[in-house]
Amino acid sequence: MNITVIEARDLPEAWFECLNKTLLDGRDYKIDRGSYAGEYRKQLDFVVIRIKYPNTRPLIPDVPQGIPAPTTMKYVESYLPYLMTAHKAEGEQYTYGQYLESQITEVIKMYKEDGYNTNQAFMTVGNPESIGLSDPPCLRSIDTRILDNKLNFIVYFRSWDLWAGFPSNLAGIQLLKEDMGRAIGVDDGEIIAVSKGMHLYKYVWKMAIEVTQAQSIIEQRKRGQMELHFIESDIELEKGSGTRTLRH
Repeated sequence: MNITVIEARDLPEAWFECLNKTLLDGRDYKIDRGSYAGEYRKQLDFVVIRIKYPNTRPLIPDVPQGIPAPTTMKYVESYLPYLMTAHKAEGEQYTYGQYLESQITEVIKMYKEDGYNTNQAFMTVGNPESIGLSDPPCLRSIDTRILDNKLNFIVYFRSWDLWAGFPSNLAGIQLLKEDMGRAIGVDDGEIIAVSKGMHLYKYVWKMAIEVTQAQSIIEQRKRGQMELHFIESDIELEKGSGTRTLRH
């Protein structure tokens, strides 16, 4: 099993890095059971993503014109009740919120009443009957830790759609973290996301390649601008040095 480790500044950068890694290192295989059974997807064996400043705006990635955006903030806001409350719409087998709602309240209470130094502030998604569902929950746990007065999340996805899931999932989870941090009275911290099933379905491979190519050009331009800035700074220093020499 290959373990992929990604470090990112913010949520959009984490997504772009995950796209790159999945396209380059993901295994191609035919799905035997699950969503899109019989189709192909690229999947990383196991991935650990550390996002140092997940509260940086925007929370969602920007994609080149002509490519459908994987999500919008309007959708993320509509996703929050699904994540945080027990309300279940008609036709839904479950919501994350039906498992998390009471645990969110309990974790906030635990930290406020008992202090920050505990390993028990862990929230789980699903139950023993979940395995019998046609589409069991993908998010399975949100662990929490307060360090240096900052609330950090460690989240685990058993399966994770990198295109249609990741951007909305992490933006929503980040907003949840911010709400919980305010209720507890602490600052916002990192997200560490873990999955043994991060994947791209075949129908998005072409779009994912176009996004990564466009992002690569943007990064090259940024590096070029930085290099030009450094060159110009060196020239100014040399000019300054020359001026001082003339004063001798």
